[in-house]
Amino acid sequence: MNPRATAHVDTFARDHLPPPGQWPELRFGLPELDYPERLNCAAELLHGPPDDRPVFRTPGGAPWTYGELRTRVDRLAHLLTGDLGVVPGNRVLLRGPTTPWLAACWLAVLKAGGVAVTVLAQQRPHELSTICSIAEVRHALCDVRSVDDLAKAEIAGLRIATYGGDSPDDLLHRPAPGTPYEAVPTAADDVALIAFTSGTTGRPKGCMHFHRDVLAIADTFSRHVLKPVADDVFAGSPPLGFTFGLGGLVVFPMRAGASALLLEQAHPAQLSAAITEHRVSVLFTAPTAYRAMLGEAGTRDLSSLRRCVSAGENLPAATWNAWHERTGLRIINGIGATELLHIFVSAADERIKPGTTGVPVPGWEARVQDADGAPVPDGEPGLLAVRGPVGCRYLADPRQREYVRDGWNITGDTYVRDPDGYFRYVARADDMIISAGYNIAGPEVEDALLRHPDVVEAAVVGRPDEARGQVVVAYTVLKEGAARDIEALRAFVKSELAPYKCPREIVLLDALPRTATGKLQRFRLRAPAGTGDDQG
Repeated sequence: MNPRATAHVDTFARDHLPPPGQWPELRFGLPELDYPERLNCAAELLHGPPDDRPVFRTPGGAPWTYGELRTRVDRLAHLLTGDLGVVPGNRVLLRGPTTPWLAACWLAVLKAGGVAVTVLAQQRPHELSTICSIAEVRHALCDVRSVDDLAKAEIAGLRIATYGGDSPDDLLHRPAPGTPYEAVPTAADDVALIAFTSGTTGRPKGCMHFHRDVLAIADTFSRHVLKPVADDVFAGSPPLGFTFGLGGLVVFPMRAGASALLLEQAHPAQLSAAITEHRVSVLFTAPTAYRAMLGEAGTRDLSSLRRCVSAGENLPAATWNAWHERTGLRIINGIGATELLHIFVSAADERIKPGTTGVPVPGWEARVQDADGAPVPDGEPGLLAVRGPVGCRYLADPRQREYVRDGWNITGDTYVRDPDGYFRYVARADDMIISAGYNIAGPEVEDALLRHPDVVEAAVVGRPDEARGQVVVAYTVLKEGAARDIEALRAFVKSELAPYKCPREIVLLDALPRTATGKLQRFRLRAPAGTGDDQG
């Protein structure tokens, strides 16, 4: 690490970076990753496109143009550093539904040299209090519709400013200079944001990312795999508090001079309708949503789509094939992580191999290794290790030593590298089921279940068993009106998989438990008793 002279007055973030010896090795092998020492990513994203070009669209209103966004960001930045007393390096919590104003607040915080801490509108007071405690947050910009839980958190010293309301103190009504705001000349390695993992258990981990990191995800995955153009209209389901959404709905479109449709509600049916109405061309969502949208594909005009990106969890080959058959579109699968900000293994177009995640994104390296850090031969499962221009830097967290080993980021995923260089997902490292001496990958059993025409969702976990160590338990959601015939499901899976991989128990649920970001909560399914409508 060669820290440049920071522009931060409040140096909390830099002071709480991991020791240099615990950092991953960073690689900047592409010319576009050669960033200047002084770099403000918000200023870079705002610079370039003509003033009259649309940037953010909403279902009911006129699009914001780049010129309007620049003016509004500058006004907010003046208020931040004036009325609100924010100095460079202060952490600023951002909370609200996915709207242009939330995106503008994010850009304003970064342009003013602050550190953005964007949280989910669904997070509860205790969660908000924990995040603010870890990051020592003292300022918050909050959509007036999302302020109640933040106020209930009773965070000592937190100064909350709301936007979108009628109060004279509302950010959108306060008087502010109408002059341009000169971006704070942050160092390329000044912390720009702290993204908290949405993990299902345990204390959240704050992932610190630099100004250069924000541009690096656009200049690797977006530039080389997604390849957007200025006329693209982006849309998707992940909120901006989820780095999958931040990249796909703000950073990538703005880096390309394109626009994004920002949806406050983005369930599969709403996404399908929005694609049709607004002629969306680039879609970001999770495998579950693609599967749910298959029915809509027959009744909605989805012909405007040219790019479909899936991440957040493994994309089953059955879902990829069904989407391709129905729409003719090849889903761009990818694996990313909050720790690494966005996608680092993927493939597009003719390079896609269904059932695999892909190959390392240009600018990234990946390998499969054993628990001791030694590479394993192609075809053998091991831990996925990656390195590139962005790396894991937890905020004052001893778990840094677990994630970064010998300069590599260890994602916690079990993968196989095929002889042709493609990486194939096996399971989360803690999702491998060992039953009577057999290693069983839960996602493989899930994929088999999903090939049944009546199965909408499936999640497979191991449950402790005195005789076998673990047994395979499958939780499934059936499509509406389907016969709840567990024996028929069991027979189908037995026709698809070796007998030792077949579930000893199948539980039918109305829905699988998920976090606010849509991530499956497997720990709830591992509970000894299980819950469901039917079991067998």
